[in-house]
Amino acid sequence: MRFETVCKAVCIASTLALFAQPAAAEKVLKLGTVGFLGMPIGDAIDQALIPTLEEVSGGKMTIEPHYRKSLCSEQSCGEQANQGLIALWTSSTANFGNFGTSLAIFDLPYIFKSIEDADRISSEWLAKKQCDIAAEEAGHVCLTVYSSGGFRQLGNAHGPVHVPSDMEGIKWRVTKSPIEYTLVKNWGAVPVPYDWSQLYQGLQTGVVSGQYVATPWQHVAKLHEVAKYFTEIGGSWSGNQLSIDKRQYDALTEQEQEWLQIAAQAFGQKVQELDRAWVEAGETAIKAEIDEWYVPSEEELVQWRAGAIDAWLNAKGTYDPQTARRVLEEQGMTGFITQLEEAGAL
Repeated sequence: MRFETVCKAVCIASTLALFAQPAAAEKVLKLGTVGFLGMPIGDAIDQALIPTLEEVSGGKMTIEPHYRKSLCSEQSCGEQANQGLIALWTSSTANFGNFGTSLAIFDLPYIFKSIEDADRISSEWLAKKQCDIAAEEAGHVCLTVYSSGGFRQLGNAHGPVHVPSDMEGIKWRVTKSPIEYTLVKNWGAVPVPYDWSQLYQGLQTGVVSGQYVATPWQHVAKLHEVAKYFTEIGGSWSGNQLSIDKRQYDALTEQEQEWLQIAAQAFGQKVQELDRAWVEAGETAIKAEIDEWYVPSEEELVQWRAGAIDAWLNAKGTYDPQTARRVLEEQGMTGFITQLEEAGAL
């Protein structure tokens, strides 16, 4: 009787093991991101990256997402990927700089003229070119580069700003970004490092009078309630990236790598679509409640771009001048090329 019981247990275990084989064969990629559902990055992960990978792999590869910094912040996500604790991660192209300079070109002010140009050039060739470099020098395989909020725009509580001289002496909030600090200083304002979470109150009380933030985020934080004057100068594109640790990528089969690349492409297309709608909705809502949304003329933009020259000079060595020149030429930005050449930045 005892022997029969043991035999039955063995048979049951064998049967369970047989049915468990497909689940065991499933490869789960853990993803860490600061994005969340309800914003383009999180929604594109949920609506495109996850279902596309599951579909093309027939369920053999899946993604386990961890949103809202629940596992890591941007830089620490990259570090955790290198340690094998997660596989996939997202970050701004600026924070990718902790692992190399391959994506630094995306952060150069006025490298892109418009959201449409940024999306087109990134999708057509620039993202692949720079991601191939990243795979060799950064320990991460960059799968796609995309926007999170479009361009930074100027908003202020002081008064109309049409040209850089209008910012003279005004206290302007900046992040820790050297590029942002250089821009604001060269435009004539007084750069003041200031915490994002306190910015609404800072603008309200006059501790700072302006900010240079992507418009959807200005709308989310309701900064337009206290900063009633906006200037559409563009300049700094809010680039982001999706990567996988290179050692983990190399451990995948060629078929698995192909599945992941297809899913990443679907994600890139979806996040691009969602982000444009997010930018448009944010700008529309802001314009309905402020005193002025000013769009500089081309002649005035020459003055704004002049403030970016030092940022390019400071970044020399982190970008390939020929690649940067090609990006600018494809957008017809010959005047800016001349400005950069005269300064020795190209």
